[in-house]
Amino acid sequence: MEKPPTLLAIDAYLLSRSGKAGRDRVAARLAAYGLRLWHFAVLAALADFGPHSQRDLGARLNVDVSDMAKVIDQLAVDARIDRVRDEADRRRVLVSLTDRGRELLAELQREAADVDRELLAGLDAGERKQLRALLLKVFAQVDGASGAVVDQL
Repeated sequence: MEKPPTLLAIDAYLLSRSGKAGRDRVAARLAAYGLRLWHFAVLAALADFGPHSQRDLGARLNVDVSDMAKVIDQLAVDARIDRVRDEADRRRVLVSLTDRGRELLAELQREAADVDRELLAGLDAGERKQLRALLLKVFAQVDGASGAVVDQL
């Protein structure tokens, strides 16, 4: 059914609807593994930035500490992450990615790439690259992040 042109003239509406479609498809792929997006985010952050304290990981991903504890507990059950006392501060527990977690992350990245290909099938390679650059620029603005991410294209 056709959408109202007035709504289609609103970029935020287009981003929202497109984002929801992408998120729903990624969520369905993750659900097949018994996971949610936060599990994927934790694995990705640990792979990209190395070991973190639970609190720092929550801050990096904007996840409440108690919610982060649940996600970490779930990932630890299947040995996807490891928790050890920080030698510099024995009160802190460092969370790190295991080999099993890296393997899982690689699988999840392939699933997410498949979703990207499905969503962006109507764009050629140049258009996909341009869209990504623009989305990163918008994301940096709304997330309050530095422009460093945008520069990595």
